[in-house]
Amino acid sequence: MKINSNITIKEVKNSDELKQFVMFPHELYKDSKYWVAPIIKEELEVLDKEINPVFKNALAHYFLAYIDGKIVGRIAALINWVEVNDLKKKKVRFGWFDFIDNIEVSKALLEQVKEIGKKNNLEFIEGPVGFSNMDKAGMLIKGFEKKNTMITLYNHPYYKDHMVKLGYNKLAEWVEYELKIANYDDSPEKIKKFSDLILNRYKLKKLNFTKTEQIVPYVDQMFYLLGKTYDKLQTFVPIQDYQIDHYKNRFLKYINPGFIKCVTDENDELVAFAITMPSFSNALKKINGKVDLIGKLRLLHAKNFNNKGSLYLIGVRPDFQNKGVIAILFNELQKFYNKFGITEVETNPELIENAAIQQLWKNYENNQHKNRATFTKEI
Repeated sequence: MKINSNITIKEVKNSDELKQFVMFPHELYKDSKYWVAPIIKEELEVLDKEINPVFKNALAHYFLAYIDGKIVGRIAALINWVEVNDLKKKKVRFGWFDFIDNIEVSKALLEQVKEIGKKNNLEFIEGPVGFSNMDKAGMLIKGFEKKNTMITLYNHPYYKDHMVKLGYNKLAEWVEYELKIANYDDSPEKIKKFSDLILNRYKLKKLNFTKTEQIVPYVDQMFYLLGKTYDKLQTFVPIQDYQIDHYKNRFLKYINPGFIKCVTDENDELVAFAITMPSFSNALKKINGKVDLIGKLRLLHAKNFNNKGSLYLIGVRPDFQNKGVIAILFNELQKFYNKFGITEVETNPELIENAAIQQLWKNYENNQHKNRATFTKEI
């Protein structure tokens, strides 16, 4: 489709074009010190309609923008039918949104998403997001001098300016923190005492793991708790049962079991969990999306020898929310981090209005270093 004399938009129709879609950011960010490439094979599998089970309840169209035969932008138009039909949110999503600093390019790409929305009788557009809450979301609006993590996006500063100029409004905003990890003996006494108090008051038990196989029996409960923890958020879409195995296969290989902490009740039912990982950002930066033998060794080294961690997910059962069980999780993580050699942890995105978790970070030396947002517009 010819947009004007310079810009052509083409929908991705085959595997070669999908590979070009995935590889475009490698060209756009080739000179960036901070953009961390996703693993190419995993990106292709996420977008492949024959592989990702999300397509049992989702639709996607992928578009590339060209100027004089050169790719200058990309976007994915996504519809999650669970969200539209069950949650009654008439939303078309956009993700995998990257473009050169040319307002006509970003406008032309977003127009493709709006057209998909119109054809499906949807009312508004929102992004950048993925298919569900398990995918990367949120355009970076602060923190451009920091690398992205394995599960967050990076983008040039001009992206947000394009959204504003094109009439999009900020919808959700997230913040991220860097936390210094002190010696356990020097860590806040009130967290240690509070942790013991909560354990005894509610007859709770701590779970620490040494093998990945020990975690597997709790994974389904973790997904259940995720739903119960975040189901009130405006961005939430329930994870379907048939997607869980897909996420297990995708993420379990990166797990170092000591980085996951759980709390159970007196009936051995899961009450809360925290999934953290060693930071893979530096290793991923070096391998640039390619997991050959050297790439595998770099990832393995990052998994087992690291001084930086990443906090990915926290889930708390509704009847234990606001009762302090997160303090138990962090008390156990503090001990493990000291043993492993972790001196710094980067939190992943948490909604800016999540005052409870941000209050916890005040017990540590912290730096609120990144903000990101989604943008929306009526169709």
